[in-house]
Amino acid sequence: MEAYRVWSEIDLDALAWNLASIRARIGASRSIMLVVKADAYGHGAIAVAHHALRHGVEAFGVGTSAEALSLRKAGLRARLLVLGTIVEDEAPACLRHGIEIAVHSADRCRRLQALARRMDVRARVHLKIDTGMGRLGVMPARALSLLELIHASPNLELSGVMTHMSAATGALDPHTQGQMSQFDGVLAAARERGLLRGPVHAANSACIFTGLEPLYDMVRPGISAYGVLPGKLPGASELEPVMSLHTQVVFLKDLPAGAPVGYSGTFKAKRATRIAILPLGYHDGVNWRLGNRGAALVRGGRAPIVGRVSMDYTTLDVTDIPQVRVGDRVTLIGRQGEHVIRLEDLAKAAKTIAYEISCAVGQRVERVYVGGEDVVPRRRARSEPARPAALEPSAGS
Repeated sequence: MEAYRVWSEIDLDALAWNLASIRARIGASRSIMLVVKADAYGHGAIAVAHHALRHGVEAFGVGTSAEALSLRKAGLRARLLVLGTIVEDEAPACLRHGIEIAVHSADRCRRLQALARRMDVRARVHLKIDTGMGRLGVMPARALSLLELIHASPNLELSGVMTHMSAATGALDPHTQGQMSQFDGVLAAARERGLLRGPVHAANSACIFTGLEPLYDMVRPGISAYGVLPGKLPGASELEPVMSLHTQVVFLKDLPAGAPVGYSGTFKAKRATRIAILPLGYHDGVNWRLGNRGAALVRGGRAPIVGRVSMDYTTLDVTDIPQVRVGDRVTLIGRQGEHVIRLEDLAKAAKTIAYEISCAVGQRVERVYVGGEDVVPRRRARSEPARPAALEPSAGS
């Protein structure tokens, strides 16, 4: 019998290995801002960030001020940047806790200057330039005037200049080259006027692994640090999966031929069928679209998901897997014996992206952190079985 109803094992050695692979590609002179938004893509931002600090990560990018404040509360004193934007009422807490803020407009800069002056602090800001993403960011034609405004504001400190690449294939996409051309043009003009301060950063995971040039001063890896590259980009084989997802069989039922399973009876047994009921569903990260399409691993065999995935339960057909018992470990992401299910495999089956799968692993799923004892990462052979869980729950779960 397993200790948890549902748990996700987070392999800190794999995280360290992936960070080392990223470092090998970018060189020693550039810094790494690890993206840990969405609870580190479902991996647990607090544990991931603290471990990443041991492996040379200098800064962290988050999606919201609440994520940044949670990391501060957990004792993280490294640089933190809200990559997107904040709403007005979040600004005082950000300034009070030294959280860096991306800015996109003159109005936001003026309001931050006024607030920072009242609080008697300096607001650290990164100017975000929209070179083709079409969302947040100042248009290139207005970027210099915004840099001049920041330079003239005594309570604002320019701590970086950034852009956001939109192509999933990084430097392999011609659109990326167009974005780089616009960005480089703004940077050159800013240098001429002495307006640049702090690191320049643009490269995400896809750009790092497709050879974007230049990589500037800092890179912002996200999903690659967790062992995934979109679209099987070059270098995907260098990375190790960090997350696995497990549960246990809680009930077995023998159904006669013709019996339906689950909501709307989307599966009907074609023969006498043994069903294993698993105590997790789409609230825990099993994508709803995997009903009658996905699979899980039990006793080293591959069992199809049958019927619809519900909020709390998923059902497997284990008729052809001998001796399945209540309490058996079931793996939905990860390895058992000769079989492995990767985030990318689930994403393909669900017709989505790996990001959605990992981010959907819910808060009631226990995070169990394994490895992490050594500062120098040790790469395991892909055929080597996963280590037994340390069974130590996350402080941030």
